[in-house]
Amino acid sequence: MSEDDTKTAVIIEDDPDVRSLLDEVFRAAGFRTVLAGTGLEGVAAVAAHAPIITTLDINLPGIDGFEAARRIRAVSATFIIMLSALGEESDVVLGLTSGADEYLVKPFRPRELRARIEALLRRPRNADPVGTGPVGNGPAATSAAAGAAEPPRAASTAPESGAPVDGQPAPARNPSATAAVPTTGGAGHWHSHRDISLDPVTHTVLVAQREVELTPTEFDLLATLLESKRRVRSKADLALVLRGEAFGSASYVGEPDKRAIEAHMANLRRKIGDSTAEPRYIETVRGVGYRLTAHSDGAPALS
Repeated sequence: MSEDDTKTAVIIEDDPDVRSLLDEVFRAAGFRTVLAGTGLEGVAAVAAHAPIITTLDINLPGIDGFEAARRIRAVSATFIIMLSALGEESDVVLGLTSGADEYLVKPFRPRELRARIEALLRRPRNADPVGTGPVGNGPAATSAAAGAAEPPRAASTAPESGAPVDGQPAPARNPSATAAVPTTGGAGHWHSHRDISLDPVTHTVLVAQREVELTPTEFDLLATLLESKRRVRSKADLALVLRGEAFGSASYVGEPDKRAIEAHMANLRRKIGDSTAEPRYIETVRGVGYRLTAHSDGAPALS
């Protein structure tokens, strides 16, 4: 993938002044920008230019930002930053449910937007979220997907997330973690819990051997919980993961970020068929955070 592919941003905004400001912020961050004034133009621009980041207004001519996000998510793994004057919690939740990775309320501060852009760039990028082909149509992602190993059939067959493969451990998802995510061939790709399996190399998630489509944010949250196993991860921990920062770092995590984690977790549970009342995969530790459920079906726990 070329530098132009990895540093392209699509800006979908009908207000010329805001669009110009966004253009300046992204250009200052080293991006090539593609500007769109309507939702339909924006969806077409994402499909044509394969950006790594897309900003999306909600009140757009034609289709609104929520519908545009759904259509973008069907064809692209681009990180979506939703920008809107709608700041109610229900609007934020709807935006995240539609497929956005970040939600900023207007008027936003350019420095905060720049910080969120840099945080997204530190996160792993999903090459093919929906099975429609790799973003950017590069051969590398296609090759990786074609060579993906078969997932383990039971949780007991999955290796520890920190187990090296061929003696070559890869960097962990979180900078503070010592466990490594295997990146070479074989069944070591897969992390499993009960009948849910995740491959961090091809960004594939299977539930009962059926592929499930997740956004990049949902994928990162699930991968973190699978790697953490029965260790509880707080909402602040998970927010830091999405920023690309270490667990326990001194960075401030505000209530809006924690509410965003709640919304993303609700979406993740819905997509994998989990329930908060009778959790099969992910349980909430009230007042603390989230962790994998214990095994009660005779399979050994992943600890």
